Amino acid sequence: MIGILGGTFDPVHFGHLRPALEVLQSNRLEHIRFIPNKRPPHREKPWLRVEQRLELLQLVIDAQEGFELDQRELEREGHSYMVDTLASLHEDFPGQSFCLVLGMDAFLELEQWHQWQRLPELCHLIVTTRPGFELDRSFTDQLPFELSSSATELSWQASGRILIQSVTQLDISASQIRQLLQQGHSARYLMPDEVHERLMTMVKTL
Repeated sequence: MIGILGGTFDPVHFGHLRPALEVLQSNRLEHIRFIPNKRPPHREKPWLRVEQRLELLQLVIDAQEGFELDQRELEREGHSYMVDTLASLHEDFPGQSFCLVLGMDAFLELEQWHQWQRLPELCHLIVTTRPGFELDRSFTDQLPFELSSSATELSWQASGRILIQSVTQLDISASQIRQLLQQGHSARYLMPDEVHERLMTMVKTL
């Protein structure tokens, strides 16, 4: 199985990286593909330019075995919709199973996603816990996914299952980092040092 982690990564930080590593290791995934989006349909235009977000992502991916960068959404025209991304991944990796990694906040907004009803045909969901968001079991029960209690159960079928996974809870957000930097403060210790140093250089050009 291959893990999929999409997002703006504007910029990438430990709130992305530590949960991704724990999901990778605990579910024995082949790897996790970080897929930065180009035009997120539910968010404002990214703060950093595409090439800057890619450069910062590449720094952390180069440093961690099992992390890979996937630019397919940046190369596609129009809005970045996950159903399109998953469909293209199935074309590139025939017969492979995919686990879409979501924070609890994104999971609770799943029904707002473009063609979200197609997701059970395309992937499993691994939902990571995050501070301030609690799982409402009634919400899970109404979705066309089958709730799993362990990573082993994900391998029982190609797609259509949900696993709720507890991860190290780091209440860090990219918007928090952007606000700090715009106020002239440091964002050190919220991201890897090499990312912070490069980001500080980039901020001077924004």
